[in-house]
Amino acid sequence: MTGTDPLENPSSVITNYGFLNDGATLTDGTKTEADQNLYLTFPNSLGGPAAGYDYGQHFVFQGHENSGDLAYVTRVNLDVTDPAHRITLLTPVGQDGKTHFNAIDGSAWDPFTHSLLFTQENGSAGGTVEVTPDGSLVRTLYGQLGQGGFEGIRVTPKGDIWIAEDAGGTSVDVDPSDPSSPKVARQPNSFIFRFTPADPTDLSAGGKLQALQVIVGGKPLVFHASDPVGDVFSVQNLALRNPGSNWPVRWVTVHDTATDGTAPFSANALAKVAGATPFKRPENGLFQPGSDFRTYYFDETGDTNSDSGNVPALAARGAWGSILRVHLNPAGTVGRISIAVTGDAAHNSWDNLTFAAPNLLLAAEDRGDGLHAQLNTRDSVWAYRVGDPNAERFIALGRDTEAEATVVATGDGDNEPTGLIVSNGDSSVSGLYGTSSNLVDARAFVTQQHGFNTLWEITRDFGAFGG
Repeated sequence: MTGTDPLENPSSVITNYGFLNDGATLTDGTKTEADQNLYLTFPNSLGGPAAGYDYGQHFVFQGHENSGDLAYVTRVNLDVTDPAHRITLLTPVGQDGKTHFNAIDGSAWDPFTHSLLFTQENGSAGGTVEVTPDGSLVRTLYGQLGQGGFEGIRVTPKGDIWIAEDAGGTSVDVDPSDPSSPKVARQPNSFIFRFTPADPTDLSAGGKLQALQVIVGGKPLVFHASDPVGDVFSVQNLALRNPGSNWPVRWVTVHDTATDGTAPFSANALAKVAGATPFKRPENGLFQPGSDFRTYYFDETGDTNSDSGNVPALAARGAWGSILRVHLNPAGTVGRISIAVTGDAAHNSWDNLTFAAPNLLLAAEDRGDGLHAQLNTRDSVWAYRVGDPNAERFIALGRDTEAEATVVATGDGDNEPTGLIVSNGDSSVSGLYGTSSNLVDARAFVTQQHGFNTLWEITRDFGAFGG
């Protein structure tokens, strides 16, 4: 799929896969930045706009991350060869010409509700959107899961929903003693959430939202609104990311609809009140296959600025980003957190994660144009074997012709390998993403974002990586 491909059911300016039809020409229009890919298979063909049409059984779903109340969700019907029915829009605009969604990013399949969950990385106006695979139901869950700059989202076999939040914090000087130094070090300001639904088959019924709390040196590592410099340079933040460190974690309750009701609320604000631990912009998280959904890896993008990363005290505190590992007890109530990978100038700014094998983690970078220019380096996908912080480059991504043209026209020609997923698409509870069985006969997809937004399938035999 590429950005100019048509949608079978266009709606207002949402007419094509990767561009809004709001420019002088189609490719002059807004790039919609299709982000996380979700590959799913179903035993029967899904419905769609064309009554009685056979849409097949294999699909890639994507949220498109643009703004202006025009973010949207598409379904690529992989078994369909007719261009007129190849891509289906699941979220058409309303009577006002808007979808009223922005910055749709993460996605997950919930086998209990038989629906898709999409997150919006949109600060306090973000949150989770529930969409059925045929688009017959589209609703927000702001009063159940809360609102925040949500990104990575995962579902467990118990029906619990884990969310990684990406909310940038206050910027401070990289040298606190020099007010003229670059103000690009960011205060940790994002949380890892877990939602336990009252009824796993109906998320609108509410439930309990909790956030992860880390105990470092016998004290919870918490957010201090009045001391961003202290948070950035804290001893606790350094200790959390020390190689070989291993600290206790537990869950603190942020919101419970049984007592707090279902009015929309800020998950980020309540997590701070509850004493949860802030991180440096987690973008994605996932469960290690074969861990019985007890081992969860998540990444931090960090500061995406070399002026911060090149300061050793900040690099050791996650300025280049990091990958962390949480392992819970069988009951899921408490556990331990440790650092898996500490970022550096060559490997940093992680976004999408996927396991290609139970012990092989693929991590995609999202440095952004600023860091690309600072380091004269574009984004890659790195392969990490569990327990080994050393990486092998899996993909080195350049820019396509449309992204290069954007560089000439505006100076902004970002490149990003996004939507990285390895999965066989099993839509059952037993084959949920995060089980070892989900990797059997798996397929792999990645999107080359910021230009034509081309969706690629990676056909390499992942069995060649081994375990």
